[in-house]
Amino acid sequence: MAASSRVRTRRTVRPFRMRTAGTAGALAAVSIALLTAPPADADGMDGPGPRVPGALSGWDRQRIAPGADLYSGLLRDGGSARWTVTVSEDGAQILSAGQARDTARGLRRAGFAPRTERVDWPRGSADRHGTLGMRVRVGSHASKEEADEQRAELGEAGFAAATEWTGGDGAGRGGRTRVNAAVIDPRRFRGSLGSDDGAAVAGRERLTTLSSRAGALLGVNAGFFVMEDEDGVPGAAAGVAAQDGRLRSAATNGRIAAVLRGDGLRPELVRLRTELSVRAEGSAGRGATRTVDGVNRQPGLIRNCGGVGGDRPTELPLHDVTCTDPHELVLFTAQLGTSTPAGKGVEAALDRTGRVLELRARGGKVPAGGEVLAGTGAGARWLRAHARPGTVLKVRERVLDEGGRRVRLGAGDDIVNGGPQLVRDGRVSVDFGADGIDRPGEPSAAYAWGLKRNPRTALGVDRRGRILLVTAEGRQPGYSDGLSVTETARLMASLGAVRAMNLDGGGSTGMTLGGALITRPSDPAGERAIGDALLLER
Repeated sequence: MAASSRVRTRRTVRPFRMRTAGTAGALAAVSIALLTAPPADADGMDGPGPRVPGALSGWDRQRIAPGADLYSGLLRDGGSARWTVTVSEDGAQILSAGQARDTARGLRRAGFAPRTERVDWPRGSADRHGTLGMRVRVGSHASKEEADEQRAELGEAGFAAATEWTGGDGAGRGGRTRVNAAVIDPRRFRGSLGSDDGAAVAGRERLTTLSSRAGALLGVNAGFFVMEDEDGVPGAAAGVAAQDGRLRSAATNGRIAAVLRGDGLRPELVRLRTELSVRAEGSAGRGATRTVDGVNRQPGLIRNCGGVGGDRPTELPLHDVTCTDPHELVLFTAQLGTSTPAGKGVEAALDRTGRVLELRARGGKVPAGGEVLAGTGAGARWLRAHARPGTVLKVRERVLDEGGRRVRLGAGDDIVNGGPQLVRDGRVSVDFGADGIDRPGEPSAAYAWGLKRNPRTALGVDRRGRILLVTAEGRQPGYSDGLSVTETARLMASLGAVRAMNLDGGGSTGMTLGGALITRPSDPAGERAIGDALLLER
């Protein structure tokens, strides 16, 4: 990487202005006022141009390459963050009004002074409004140690509780968030943006490893992926994925994704679904067809749900939930990078023409240039009936947008999964329900993942076609709290995004510059190994 020139502009950054919906305890919408410094291009340096997003004025800027710049800044909101203790019931922090009332009554009888706080869906939610639920808290402390002492007292009295930093709440609680925003102008940057999952679909690698190996100018973590064996094939995408025009994972149907065509500098952010099927040709196959349920994943386990063919409990997206289906047919491609998962059922090994080489027990290698179809339950019965050696099985793959139009992939085209949608037509529009963030009967899941502040990674495109790659560090009280999903959406809109989507976040959030990590990981163990990355290369 060429040495980067660095320009420092006067940094007079006004804080977040927080507008609270409902009571003081409700999460707030964020408006960002960062317009007090002169434009970052005032010195005449070649950059995104004099119309740099106003929200970035006054931030530190680093030149990545002509037409690509990195801005770094600190966002603050009003108020003063404190340590507190949140009481839970049956593992849930968000309670119904009745549960909160009963919990508070019990706390008072035990000699504590609880407070109940209403938690509302934030403004900008496309499909969720009003009150999510109530939380019950005790105490307000200057130090974590003091709050931990009170949590121990609550535990001795029989209450389940957790020590929390109110800077992670939002709602003007004194939070601070460190943000990095890369702005890439496709008309001036000479290079490419693409996805990279390392040597294979299976397995995980650190962002620094992926970035360094590719010689990337800049990299960020990308889509959701399987982390544990109990949820599927670790490292495999938990949602749609494609590289070089080849589908590597089926869609979490209806969830937003980024289609990167050619050099990837004009991302298309669209909701996608996939339709896959197999046809047994010739006299032996008699033209029998069957739905193919997934690609490069453990048969029977659908991470983030949104599959087809009778998955339980739903075929709709459910984030961080693994749906199940005992009757599946799953395609494994040569890009899997390991043997197929062993287990009940059978699998058919196919050569590059689709001809069945053998029907065998599950858990073998994918033939070079070929594929494997693995079946369980009814899927296994279909293979036993129609996948005799010598039979040709033709797999049909279609990627469709939300209007039912086919999304054709050419050589060099990639797809990266994510969700939820953040910005549509220049307006904040977060689809908590449709995206599966709001799980029926589990308000605490949406609260912890979407409404509370966490590390975030986001991708957007502005009206001039410029790409916005943004990370927000979080879960580090006193250093950086992160952003809620809606705060992330408001940040992207303030940068001029007309379309934006959330990528994987939490401990996966990271950004590299010249192969070096410039974000501070939130995981105590340090940088997390991830499933794939978005890499900016020359």
